[in-house]
Amino acid sequence: MPEDYRRFLKPDVVSKLSGMEIKARLVVEGFIAGLHKSPYHGFSVEFAEHRQYMPGDPLKNVDWKVYAKTDRFFIKEFEEETNLKAYILVDVSGSMGYGSNEVNKLEYCCYLSAALSYLMLKQRDSVGLVLFDQNIKKYIPPKSALRSHLHVILQELDKMEPSQTTNISSALHQMAERIKRRGLIILISDLFDDPDRVINGLKHFRHKKHEVIVFHVLDPKERTFAFPELAIFKDLETEEELMTSPWQIRKEYTERFKALVNKYTLQCRESLIDYVLLDTSIPFDYALFSYLSKRQRLW
Repeated sequence: MPEDYRRFLKPDVVSKLSGMEIKARLVVEGFIAGLHKSPYHGFSVEFAEHRQYMPGDPLKNVDWKVYAKTDRFFIKEFEEETNLKAYILVDVSGSMGYGSNEVNKLEYCCYLSAALSYLMLKQRDSVGLVLFDQNIKKYIPPKSALRSHLHVILQELDKMEPSQTTNISSALHQMAERIKRRGLIILISDLFDDPDRVINGLKHFRHKKHEVIVFHVLDPKERTFAFPELAIFKDLETEEELMTSPWQIRKEYTERFKALVNKYTLQCRESLIDYVLLDTSIPFDYALFSYLSKRQRLW
């Protein structure tokens, strides 16, 4: 398998993330093991991986079956079921393949998802990955093993390609019913769907007491409509084409876009949902660090 999946988590970004953290503002379900408050008490573990025995390690954690086969001592490491289980929901519909600069929206989402996954795994939280278009295409359940699980997530991000039409609300409702324990939901999408239905899907998560963050990822030209005097627009999901003069509709387009952003901003604020508008012309690490810094100040 090619190793270029590692491109989504560059060393300089990892270095910057070392001083950041993402805390849950709301009370989530889990166990007191990390950064978060929990309404429950207890402890639960599942096997994660082996490591070589070191002096001082409890003998009860030695894997005697492995010792019998290898004549070497290895310790069974377990991953704690931490206070926070996070689910990163990534829109992989056709429209996400658009890009007017070096990075298209889906690639931008990959970098963002990789950074968020590393950040939460580093602080001993569990993180899962959900890819969707009209339906759930891939579901990787949350785990907290930094090395092995991050490897799985990065490989899956590397295989992502834009696919079919969008049905964001359907995916949101499916996941809201599937996730039983309260946690952190992170939606990364261009939100090219009926906004009322999208908001209804987000509210489903809030009804289930999840904390929700929405990263609204757009190409700069989708925000400004700064296209040439005569252009052919092609729907990346339906293949439909339309020739028009952008200057004739730019004013109405930008007004509608502003109204859409205002709607998401107000509706999310009312439901205690973080709404973050991102532009692919802004380096993802700068945008992410700016958001996390602001979140920490307000926490």
